[in-house]
This record gives sequence, C-alpha cells and structure tokens, in this order.
Amino acid sequence: MHSCSRIRPGYWTCQCGYEIVRRDETIPMESAGPFIYHLDNLSGPIEPGIESGVAGRAAAAYIEAAVELCGAGSLDAIATAPINKRALFLGGYSFPGHTEFLAYLTGTEEFAMAFVAANLRIVLLSTHMPIADAIRLVKKDRLVRVIKLTDRELKRWGIERPRIAVAALNPHGGEGGLFGIEEAEEIAPAVENFRGKEQAHVTGPYSADTIFLRASRGEFDAVISCYHDQAMIPVKCLSFGEAVNVTLGLPFIRTSVDHGTAFDIAGKGIAEHSSMVAAITLAAQLASRADDIARAVEA
Repeated sequence: MHSCSRIRPGYWTCQCGYEIVRRDETIPMESAGPFIYHLDNLSGPIEPGIESGVAGRAAAAYIEAAVELCGAGSLDAIATAPINKRALFLGGYSFPGHTEFLAYLTGTEEFAMAFVAANLRIVLLSTHMPIADAIRLVKKDRLVRVIKLTDRELKRWGIERPRIAVAALNPHGGEGGLFGIEEAEEIAPAVENFRGKEQAHVTGPYSADTIFLRASRGEFDAVISCYHDQAMIPVKCLSFGEAVNVTLGLPFIRTSVDHGTAFDIAGKGIAEHSSMVAAITLAAQLASRADDIARAVEA
C-alpha cells in the first residue's frame, strides 16, 4: 500500500509521485501531468493474479466513474486497461467486455469494436462469443448497420470518404457457393446496398486470406471483419503490443490495449506497456481531431 500526503487543500499525492483526486473532489484542470482518480472502493482483500468479485466490482466502478466524468464534460476521452471478464462476472456484471458495458452505460444502440494497427483498421461484426453464434450474425441488415457506423466514425477521424472493404466469411469467399452461401445471400447484398450511393464507398466481399494484407498496404481505409479471431489474427501478427482497440459509436472517444489481463505475470514487474501508451496516444489524437472537425462545422 502506498502512503499518501496532502500537497494542497483538497489534493493528495502518493509514494509513486502522482497526484490523487478523490470522487468528491474537483478535477484539477490545470494539472500538468497524470493524476490518480481514487474511488477507494475495495470492499475486501484481493490477491494479485486471482479472479475475484471484489476486484471485478472495483474495476466496474472505475469504468462507471469514467463515463460519468465524460458525461459531465470533465474528460475528452477514455483509454482503458484490460479487464478480466471472469472477475467482472463474479462481481455481478454480465457484460462480455468493455464494449458492451460502455454501450449500456451511455445508452448507445449502434456500436462496434474496432482495432487500429499500423496501416490497418478493422471493425468487428461481432465480439466475444462462440464462433457458431458469430456465424449466425453474418446478416445483411447487421452488416449494413456496421458499415454505416464505420463510415460515420472514420469521417469523425478526419477521413473524408472512407474506403470500406468487407471480408468474406468462408474460405476463398465461398468459391461460388461450394464452401458456403453467406457471401452470396448476406454479404454481397449488404455491399450492393451502397452501390451508386454517396453515403459510403463499400466493396467486397473479399477473401479473408488477402484482404487484410491489401488493407495494410493502403488499398482500403477499413475492413469489416465477420468475427473476432478473423480480425485479431492479422492485427496481432502485424502489430502485437502496438495495436489499439477503439469502440465506435460512443458519445466520446474510447481506446484500449490489444491484450488481456495476463494474470500469470501479475505482480512480477514484467508487463509490457507499449499498447497502453499507444492507446493513450491515439485517444488524445482522436479527441483533438474531433474537436477540430466540430470547430470547422461550426465555422
């Protein structure tokens, strides 16, 4: 436990050197560096690297507090560390991850998980679920909604007319129906929905074994992926430790790391921090671009 001392009325510092602000205190907008927003909400003992409801509830409370601060205008963006889904469940929360939790807290109905890795941007059609369930979600209407959301969000990032490509679900894009019918019955009709319209520039479906390479070389601004691991394999092969998770559709910018909690190395001082740094950096960049675009629209 770090010892704390008061540095000025209402504010404290701890042994690690960071300023501490508690829930009932005003956010120091003049602060020159990071500070710790301290909820003091651990209701019992915890052991590093062990899943527990106590830790899950505490982590959830910090997510809720961050959303409250964004809603109050005290924050421009959130960059989250990984959260253990099992601990969250043990703490009484049924969300499979940050994405769904944040959408619930903000009343957001249209949202998606995306990853930014070097020159690659991938948006997931579904997130953490059995692959059999994910396949059943590859439907025209769902694809159309995610494509529209992706187009809208990338414009907020400063890309004037995003080039969006859709990945096929089956090997070789279904090979004319020999290896699957989802491409012909669901994905192609979703793409056709945008053809000849100004609302979005969409092409596909493209075979998943080449589309991500093509996107990384600059042919597309974003790829719509049919399921979680279809996206995560290229992301982590190309940029593990430097990729950033972004939630699309929220009323504020939210980024996160590209990895899990790694309880097997908890407390050993060997965790790699590069993805967290990348998440914080991207959050600041996206928040700044959103402000610039808003000012341009107002002008």
